[in-house]
Amino acid sequence: MKIAVIYGSVRQNRQGIRVAKYIVNQLNERGMDNTLVDAMDHQLPFLDKMYKEYKGDAPEEIENVHQIFESVDGFIIVSGEYNHGLPPALKNLLDHYQSEYHFKPSGLVTYSAGMFGGVRAAMHLRAVTSELGMPSVPTTFPVPSVGKNFDEEGNTDNEHIARGFDRFLKEFVWYTEALKAKRDTDGKP
Repeated sequence: MKIAVIYGSVRQNRQGIRVAKYIVNQLNERGMDNTLVDAMDHQLPFLDKMYKEYKGDAPEEIENVHQIFESVDGFIIVSGEYNHGLPPALKNLLDHYQSEYHFKPSGLVTYSAGMFGGVRAAMHLRAVTSELGMPSVPTTFPVPSVGKNFDEEGNTDNEHIARGFDRFLKEFVWYTEALKAKRDTDGKP
């Protein structure tokens, strides 16, 4: 099983990268194959054409992300909450692709500087991921006070966060394994 961890902020002094690093670290500790797709590292142009519309002649960076997304079995999306919605870089990154997501689950991780952990962004993400064909698992993982709960390397000593992530990951893995088994048996419809 291979997972893409998608992080969508390109702001200076971004705090959410700490959450993305935490997730990557946790997946690594559990021996799970994963790739961090950071919008800062994969700066795609504003959406003009989706990957499929390039018909084999996509720009290199768009092709690189396609290859990652095509190869994984599920997506963990890490999103801040910008004015009750999604970061524009995340939405742009997601919108470049479509069939790469089909019948693969998404796990929604949101964060904020305040106590609500970006839950309003999670509601927007549910609509987006559903439309893209990667249904989100029921449990989300909201992270409050992101700057206080994680150090620069994505470490935390907050046991509540660790327990919440374990519960979230258990459900995400169940859905990922179930959908992978069905795709392996029957292919995509």
